[in-house]
Amino acid sequence: MAKKSATQAATDKLAAPAEDMIHDWLDPLRSWVEQTFGLPLWGINLVLVLAAVLVLHLLERVVLTRVAAHAKKSCNLWDDALVHGLRHSLSLWLYCMGMLVALSIIATQFTLGGVEHYLKPTRHVVTLLALAWASIRMIKRFEALRTMPPPGTDVNAMDATTASAISKLLRAMVVVLVGLAILQNLGVSLSGVLAFGGVGGIAVGFAARDLLANVFGAFMIHLDRPFKVGDWVRSPDREIEGTVEDIGWRITRIRTFDMRPLYVPNAIFASISVENPSRMYNRRIFETIGLRYEDAAQIAPIMVAIREMLGGHDEVDQTRTQIVNFTRYGEHSLDFFIYLFTRTTDWVKFHDIKQDVLLRVHDIIHDHDARVALPGQRLHFADALTLDGLGEMAGNASASSEQTRQHARQQHDERDAEATAATASSDTQARTSQRRAASSSAATSSATPVRRGDEASDTQETPDADSDA
Repeated sequence: MAKKSATQAATDKLAAPAEDMIHDWLDPLRSWVEQTFGLPLWGINLVLVLAAVLVLHLLERVVLTRVAAHAKKSCNLWDDALVHGLRHSLSLWLYCMGMLVALSIIATQFTLGGVEHYLKPTRHVVTLLALAWASIRMIKRFEALRTMPPPGTDVNAMDATTASAISKLLRAMVVVLVGLAILQNLGVSLSGVLAFGGVGGIAVGFAARDLLANVFGAFMIHLDRPFKVGDWVRSPDREIEGTVEDIGWRITRIRTFDMRPLYVPNAIFASISVENPSRMYNRRIFETIGLRYEDAAQIAPIMVAIREMLGGHDEVDQTRTQIVNFTRYGEHSLDFFIYLFTRTTDWVKFHDIKQDVLLRVHDIIHDHDARVALPGQRLHFADALTLDGLGEMAGNASASSEQTRQHARQQHDERDAEATAATASSDTQARTSQRRAASSSAATSSATPVRRGDEASDTQETPDADSDA
């Protein structure tokens, strides 16, 4: 404690001459301004603070501009990043400090003791925030310079994915450290914060396990590097295919080939297979072509000509496997296949090369008086057919069809006759039944009463009357 007091006393003793010198310079200026413009002392102080801020800002612009010009000429990238980080953050810090000094002058003049109590920690917080902003800008600028070095430097370009991962990690560290420093300046106990973090970390881990899984998934992507920004990736397990645009801490943004953004959580990549066609060495041409069976004698020379053509092709990789062979007897063709690799991996150029190769193969086939087979069928008859035979068969067929039609008409006429006869018979029977019914009713109505002795004679006459009827 005594040592601290002695140090403080020595500091005050060294600072006293400087303060006296400042007062010696400022007192005549204050007196002149007060007499000329009629401003009070605190107003003069505000004007001086504003003038000092403007002068310092102009000085800062001039100095940083000159330093930036020298930094561009150097091969070092750190000075460029440092100037870029200080360019705006330093200006903001100057204006904030000027405003806080002005508030301090006003609080002293009007005895605002409560405001003066908060000005000192506010200055510390503003300084820390300006420092954090400058650091973050410097880190991002350095990342951009390392991924795309300016011309004239000997620095090798860094992988964009690795540079992005390191940049994000450094920025996160800056934010955490500045946040802890701000909490300490505001009077918050860091030990309590750390203890709360240790106890509450378990609950947070269970509540945000999906988020943590994505963060660790991003960490594994940066370590294993199955793909990087700009790669074409696809997954046979999921409908994922496109160009990687960004690898974040939670999701990876992929631009599909129809220009739609696809956001994939990083934890997905830990459980699926990912194919990276961007890292292929060559592209493969594998085609099967069929010739007619009539061209069987030309297969061997065609194979030789195609091999010679591929051996002299500039876009075919001669160090890779090349196969041109007859493979099988197909249903309607004699099949051979072409198997080779191109030098390029570009998708558009590959199809141009493939088209050129297939057209050359077609020309070779035609040069050997052969043709590409088309699907077809052949019918074989046991007996030879002639035109006379065909005419006789056609006549027999027409005669047979005429007989069939006559027989059908005859059967139709017979059915009509039978139907007419049946109808006439039914009409005759109906008329006979009607006559019998009428005779019976007439005999009943004409009979007269008789004696009991005459009953026998009446009975005998009845059949004759019926028979006459």
